[in-house]
Amino acid sequence: AYYGARVLHYKTIIPAFRQRIPVRILNSFNPDHAGTRVSVEGNPSARGVKAVTSIRGVILVAISGTGLQGIPGIVAKMFDVVAAQQANVLMISQASSENNICFVLSAAEAPQVVAALRTALEFELVRGHIEEIAAEQQVAIVAAVGDRMRGAPGIAATVFGALGEAGINVIAISQGSSERNISLVVAERDAAGAVRAIHRAFQLDKST
Repeated sequence: AYYGARVLHYKTIIPAFRQRIPVRILNSFNPDHAGTRVSVEGNPSARGVKAVTSIRGVILVAISGTGLQGIPGIVAKMFDVVAAQQANVLMISQASSENNICFVLSAAEAPQVVAALRTALEFELVRGHIEEIAAEQQVAIVAAVGDRMRGAPGIAATVFGALGEAGINVIAISQGSSERNISLVVAERDAAGAVRAIHRAFQLDKST
């Protein structure tokens, strides 16, 4: 729901989740269909990945520079700026070298955030600690989600293998510590193809 399915906002699930009340999502175009039951217990898919979603109309903001490494508080300063602009960060990815941090914002919020970052980090830019603050246009987030992804070997390999076979380049990657979500950024033109490729790889069109 968080990444693209505009049927039910993910926050509306929280009160039901806390009280262990199941929620059923029905199809107004097909009233006789049983729909999807969302519960605390769930019904994990044997395939690991249970759904593939995407969100478009987003921009990847990348902050890079060899001087980023080892500067105390630099990341906090960046996200203080983002928070001051009241922007919602949809995804974060950071290289282990700490030389590159990128995050995804809605296309409407990105220009003001980038301008604010360049102003707030002017000293770091002048000193060369930060080499570039760039905004990459026309990207999309694609997310593979599922309860049985946790601890299951080969899930990520299948996801990225499917994208490789489809000739789709992955720009950034993020996986939550819960291991129930692998999110990645692709060019917006590749979003539909990426969703289809992952969908096919996990045979989500077939009933379990």
